Amino acid sequence: MKILKLNSNRAEIIKTVAACLKTDGLVIYPTETVYGIGACATSAKAIDKLLQYKGRREGKPLSIAVTDQKMAEKYVEINEQALKFYQNFLPGPFTVVSKSKNLVDKRVNSEFGTLGIRIPEYPLIIDIIKEFGEAITSTSANASGKKRPYKIQDIFDNLSDKQKSLVDLVIDAGELPKNEPSVVVDTTLSTPIALRGSLQKNQKEAEVLWSKSPVETIELAGRLMLNHLNQLQKNGLVFALNGQLGMGKTIFAKGIAKFLCIEENINSPTYSYINEYNYKRLETSGVFYHIDAWKIDSKEETELLQIEKLVKKNNVLVIEWFDQIEKWLQFAKDTNIVYLTFKEENNLRKILINKNNE
Repeated sequence: MKILKLNSNRAEIIKTVAACLKTDGLVIYPTETVYGIGACATSAKAIDKLLQYKGRREGKPLSIAVTDQKMAEKYVEINEQALKFYQNFLPGPFTVVSKSKNLVDKRVNSEFGTLGIRIPEYPLIIDIIKEFGEAITSTSANASGKKRPYKIQDIFDNLSDKQKSLVDLVIDAGELPKNEPSVVVDTTLSTPIALRGSLQKNQKEAEVLWSKSPVETIELAGRLMLNHLNQLQKNGLVFALNGQLGMGKTIFAKGIAKFLCIEENINSPTYSYINEYNYKRLETSGVFYHIDAWKIDSKEETELLQIEKLVKKNNVLVIEWFDQIEKWLQFAKDTNIVYLTFKEENNLRKILINKNNE
């Protein structure tokens, strides 16, 4: 492993890093957010090394860094929504997800056929990509699940000897400012959805999403599952659904089941109250509980379901008509609850999302 200090000859750094990338090397580099790890995004050999380095990712997609919008257009289809982000927020701490043109290694894309694009606000990295001539990966340099990488020593302290041996080159810029990682925004649905971070200026405000069809509601459910995958694998996950009949609550549940690779038909458990589905998605196994509280009108009936005991690591609960029983539930403090309210407006499905129910 070679370490280059940022105060070294700039032109030499650019040439050295580009040469390393051309031979499928892994490079740890600074950005305006955190340290990233770069590999040639089109090379299967380089991506093999990168995934070995990152460790268990459970199907989480990577993203790529490019120099500008023109270069991005080589790899993704930029629609009107994405264009607004390119014009207003890039370069900068945003990752804009668009439909992939499948020019990168297939493991860099998401399972939805999308690809995240980053244009760092860090001139050295832009110049390195220009010299290299291709996109590089733009994932954080920490191993999966480890602390955010603001300095090189923090990265190395949390790596095995095997992981360290995979790194070919490091650009050491010292300790970076404690900025948040980039906001990841998916622009492929009717409204942009944040897959990491938030698009809301006021964090207490509900996020508003729109769906123009049942198919898009299913896709939206999958995006939200991807967004909350870490919480699911830590403590389990609850989706609390409210809204009148016909607003798409059961369609949303079908989307959760699709993401979890459940092949059984999903119907609303109006009369059985709760349906249970075992699932296995990649290396994660758990249970999906689909609950309909429409006919429940007492604390005693709620207690019979023992809903709180179902919330465990890797378990997903989708509870329709949640407001019917909320007052009788006592979830643990570490329970991850995503509140969704379904409405209809202008012939579109309007979905309000608030993780804190504020």
